[in-house]
Amino acid sequence: MVENSETLDRVFFAMADPTRRAIVAALARKRSTVTEIAAPFPVSLNAISKHILVLERAGLVERQIIGRQHHCRLNPAPLRSASAWLDHYRKFWDVRLNALERHILSKKKKERAPRGRID
Repeated sequence: MVENSETLDRVFFAMADPTRRAIVAALARKRSTVTEIAAPFPVSLNAISKHILVLERAGLVERQIIGRQHHCRLNPAPLRSASAWLDHYRKFWDVRLNALERHILSKKKKERAPRGRID
């Protein structure tokens, strides 16, 4: 499943913010410089750099410095680990919710069943 809970905590923290999710989505399409990443956002370049730093700490973004430019690319491995963790619990709850559904349907069926008349 997931290597350790600290990694999982960092990934979920990083992905909890809509700006960081948008950055991840952009980097999933193509590698970009920090300036290119910042262009569509109505916040400062410094704010975007801080968001990228959070994504780097979570292992989701890798940065390469070439001259004065910082090039970023997505590292999807931590997302796969988080997805595996979520999938484990999705299966857990699917089994339990299916059992609950069967129980409720069985109970309703018994309630609808005709009862013998007593005269």
